[in-house]
Amino acid sequence: MSLITLSSLERITASKLAGMLLAASPATTTKAGEQEGNIAIVDVRDDDHIGGHIRSSLHFPSRSLDATMPTLLRKLADKEVVVFHCALSQQRGPGAALRYLREKEAMRALSGGEATGAEESQKKSQKVYVLDRGFVGWQEVYGLDERLTEGYRKDLWEEY
Repeated sequence: MSLITLSSLERITASKLAGMLLAASPATTTKAGEQEGNIAIVDVRDDDHIGGHIRSSLHFPSRSLDATMPTLLRKLADKEVVVFHCALSQQRGPGAALRYLREKEAMRALSGGEATGAEESQKKSQKVYVLDRGFVGWQEVYGLDERLTEGYRKDLWEEY
């Protein structure tokens, strides 16, 4: 039984995440358009994944997490900081973060608790957060900042 619960998930503010992203050393971009670095942002919005997204975020819709969780676990294995969010980070974002942490824990248990060098460093150093107020809160402050937000459409957010 896992000791990880929704109430034990840590939150991160938009301003703290923005500061971390801007302070991060210049990252290189891969062929898939994802940034290589120590921070990963996972956007779990579904059909509401419109009007912009945090630069370099990975889009893993919440409705498909059953099928994509193994891929997500592999992609995030070497990241020091992982931030999950949805529109408001009230249900899907926290739920995805919780599921990710529990899946990671289950994989460790299945392997007998023995971790490889990379897994051991991940176990010690990876911090998992939920973005406070989700993308709605993010776009209110950073929507027009092209260093931090891609594909932003202000007209879609004016009445939100």
